[in-house]
Amino acid sequence: MSLPGGRRTARRAVHETLRQKVVTLELPPGSALSENELAASLGVSRTPVRESLLLLSEEGFVQVFPQVGSFVSRVDPQRVADAQFVREAVELASLAAVPDPPDADAVAALRENLEQQHRPGIDVEEFFRLDEEFHRGLLGLSGHASAWSTVASAKAHLDRARRLGLNETPPDAFVAQHQQILDALVAGDRATAHDVLRSHLRAVFDDIEQVRARSPELFASDADSVPVRRSVAVWT
Repeated sequence: MSLPGGRRTARRAVHETLRQKVVTLELPPGSALSENELAASLGVSRTPVRESLLLLSEEGFVQVFPQVGSFVSRVDPQRVADAQFVREAVELASLAAVPDPPDADAVAALRENLEQQHRPGIDVEEFFRLDEEFHRGLLGLSGHASAWSTVASAKAHLDRARRLGLNETPPDAFVAQHQQILDALVAGDRATAHDVLRSHLRAVFDDIEQVRARSPELFASDADSVPVRRSVAVWT
C-alpha cells in the first residue's frame, strides 16, 4: 500500500488507515503491533507509524508498553457507554424536530435503504454501512443531518463493540427495528419511534455481554496490566 509523501501527510494517512483497521476489527482487540511490519505494509518509514501509534494511544485505541511493545486496546465497556450516551442523546432529541408529515423524498430514500438492508446474505460491513446511512437519514428528517459528523466522531469505540455484536447476532432484528422507527415517524407517532429507537440503540449492551461471556480476552479488565508478546492474535 502506497501513501502520499510528506511527513505530516504521511502521518495523517497512516493514522487514519490504522484507526480504520482498529475500528473495523481488521486489527482485533489485543493484537500485537509491529512498527516494522506496519511500516512495510503501508510503504512508509517507521516514524509516521510510531507517531500514529502515539496518537491512537491518546485516543484509547492502542496501548504502548515500554520494553514490551504496542497492542490494540481491548474494548473498554466504559468508553462504549460514554459514546452510546452521546449518540443516544443526539438521535433521540432529533425526533422531536421531525415534521409531521416528514419530507417525502427523505422518507423514500430511507425506504430504499431498508430494502437494501433486507437483501439476503448481506455481510457485516455492508450492513454496517447501510445502518450508518439510515441513522444519518433519520437525523436528516429532523433537519440536523450535519450533526451526524459529531455523532460519528464520538462513537468509534462504540463501533468496535457494535461490529463484535453483529458477528454475534444477525442483523434481522435491527432491520425490523429500523422499519418500526420509520413507520412510526411517518404515522406521526413520535412516542413509539422514540421508544423503539432507544431500545435499538441500547441493544449493543446486551451484545457486549454475550460476546464478553464467550471471548473475555477481547475486553478490558485491568488497564495497567502488561501483556506478554506472543505469536497469537490477542493478549490476556
